[in-house]
Amino acid sequence: MNKKQLISAVLLATSLSGCSTISDWFAEEEELEIRRLKPIQAQFQVDEVWSRDVGNGVESYFSRLQPVAVGNVVYVADRQGKLYALDAASGNVEWEQDFATYSDEGFFSGVSKLWSDGETARLSSLSHGNGTLYLGSENGVLMALNPENGEVKWQTTVPGEILAPAAVEGDVVVVNTGSGVMFGINANTGEELWRSESDVPPLSLRGISTPVAVSGGVMVGTPTGHLKVNVISSGLTAWETAIATPTGATELERIVDIDSTPLLFANTVYTVAYNGTLAAVELRSGRVLWKREYGSFRNVTLSGNTLFVVDTNSNIYALDRRNGVEIWAQGQIKGRRLTSAVPFGDHVVVGDNWGYLHWINKQDGSIEARYNLGGDDEDESVFADPLVVNGTLLAMTREGELAALSPVNQ
Repeated sequence: MNKKQLISAVLLATSLSGCSTISDWFAEEEELEIRRLKPIQAQFQVDEVWSRDVGNGVESYFSRLQPVAVGNVVYVADRQGKLYALDAASGNVEWEQDFATYSDEGFFSGVSKLWSDGETARLSSLSHGNGTLYLGSENGVLMALNPENGEVKWQTTVPGEILAPAAVEGDVVVVNTGSGVMFGINANTGEELWRSESDVPPLSLRGISTPVAVSGGVMVGTPTGHLKVNVISSGLTAWETAIATPTGATELERIVDIDSTPLLFANTVYTVAYNGTLAAVELRSGRVLWKREYGSFRNVTLSGNTLFVVDTNSNIYALDRRNGVEIWAQGQIKGRRLTSAVPFGDHVVVGDNWGYLHWINKQDGSIEARYNLGGDDEDESVFADPLVVNGTLLAMTREGELAALSPVNQ
């Protein structure tokens, strides 16, 4: 067989293999087992309503930067510094701002901006509250923006990376940082009002818990496995409860971070730690109502009386919120680095490391539909949680493709 015949044979074998690629030849069998999706009996089709590129996304960086919806407007940012306001129905751009830094080159500065993305602003969080957008960065910069045009109202800097969206109640904005310090900021001026410090172990996860402000308090998980509530006006600790306890001989084994956003329903807070503890906690007292052995760094979600948990191995569980009893488990797509399970109609939806989105029946855990947004490419993975807006599902890839999706023929 000559060289030309050999190349033809290789190309033919690749085309006949279907889901096999040249990269598969160098992968281990366990990796291939995860990479090759098992076929499903699709119960309905998922259509793309619209899609558009919104900057460079978060690329390969660990970032939970995700869109925020307010009414019929979707705000979305990329790590580099671009911020867009989009019409939720069409995806059309209503306005955009660029917070990247460009060098001042005099006459040529305008030309430079056309051909360069500038120095990254390292944007890491986006939230909305009380008529203001809040944009945070890994540089510790917090900006308050006018949601009508993106203009800066005020800007302040805190000592620490802002890795989670800010929470707002009344005149106080609360930001949590990777340094273990949570800050209360005056929502009108950007002045620091208080700070609350938590211990940070020698080894912890890259992410942090998103604070949740409610009824004069702010709830947050800590890197030491605690759930705590602070008085939002003063920063004083109202109560603090240990959810997970470090065990093991190495620092890696002793990681107990609570990186998930506390989930409040009625008078109960649900939270999960990385090392394997899911807990229901009484809001007023901090008393633990029940605990179960599930570990995760993703958010716990709720629909009706059912909690949904995606564990560290990307198994998906449904549990009764009242007692933690498991209803079903779905392990068919384990290992694919799933997002949180986002409730959407009769399903929960998860995105994965190769850009697929999976629709899972809430009642029995069966996978009923699938959509390939990222082209089976790790660079186009769906890392941030999808977002439900006006009956459509918004999902974004690492490279900045944002799509609005809608199920049909259900």
